[in-house]
Amino acid sequence: MQSITTNNAPAAIGPYSQAVKVGNMVYTSGQIALQPDGTLIEGDIYAQTRQVLVNLQNVLEAADSSLGQVVKTTIFLADMDDFVAVNTVYAEFFVGTYPARSTVAVKTLPKNVQIEIDAVAVANTGDYSY
Repeated sequence: MQSITTNNAPAAIGPYSQAVKVGNMVYTSGQIALQPDGTLIEGDIYAQTRQVLVNLQNVLEAADSSLGQVVKTTIFLADMDDFVAVNTVYAEFFVGTYPARSTVAVKTLPKNVQIEIDAVAVANTGDYSY
């Protein structure tokens, strides 16, 4: 098991890794709308979702993977009314054959953000681009 760390995504804000790589599988921790320097971005659900997905992309790249190799995501929303907006941004990052996905509403997220996303991906096994 290998802990994955990158300066291109916000540091963990607790006792956990940005991601863990086991064999050719990568399991990311949930990403929220923090910039790599740890500051929360300003903006609506569209801006927060973009930052979350950029963070996720950077963590995956540090693990020798990519968004094109994601097999499953879980989206946590503070407000299920944001579902359509999240799908709009999500479709900018994932195209073609989409990964499996779960989306759940939660009462509160860290730092009171509107969205958090984690992922499971394959690493170093060839081209799984969508």
